[in-house]
Amino acid sequence: MTPETYPSALDDGGARHLIAGTRLPDIALEATRGAPVTLARFQERCVVVIYPMTGTPGRANPPDWDVIPGAHGSTPELEGFRDAYDAFQLLGYEIFGLSGQSRAEQTAFSQRVGLPFQLISDANLAFADALSLPRFETGQMSYLKRLTMVVRNGVIYRTYYPVLSPDEHAREVLATLNASQT
Repeated sequence: MTPETYPSALDDGGARHLIAGTRLPDIALEATRGAPVTLARFQERCVVVIYPMTGTPGRANPPDWDVIPGAHGSTPELEGFRDAYDAFQLLGYEIFGLSGQSRAEQTAFSQRVGLPFQLISDANLAFADALSLPRFETGQMSYLKRLTMVVRNGVIYRTYYPVLSPDEHAREVLATLNASQT
């Protein structure tokens, strides 16, 4: 299979409960810059990009990864937010990436692709459980489904789910935020 033929994410209603006004759980999570991050206490505007996992060179993807709708695309999605980071900053938004991967895996990925923003590890899925984030299972592991939350002062302002084109998603979010500024 090629990236163009990977199955797209499906709208299964798994994030319908993540509505504007929902407060984020007060849970400290490990982050790539060392100090824990508690998104509920982040007193500014941010975009939280939730993704299943990023690949590791030399390590095979989990079983059936190529046929799971929406599984592929984390690297191009995060690179899109990296490339648009300055534009998000100009609008007053910080970016955070969040997955169930370990802090060490996230740090290695962040350094490999040069991310200017932090990745947050929800390795125990405490944040995901508190928000009932949608997920899928493969290889006896649970992975978060791809979704994005625009957050202001620890409260969800908008949710994007499903993310149909991970490589275009940063531009989509940026366009929506730009439009709401006018």
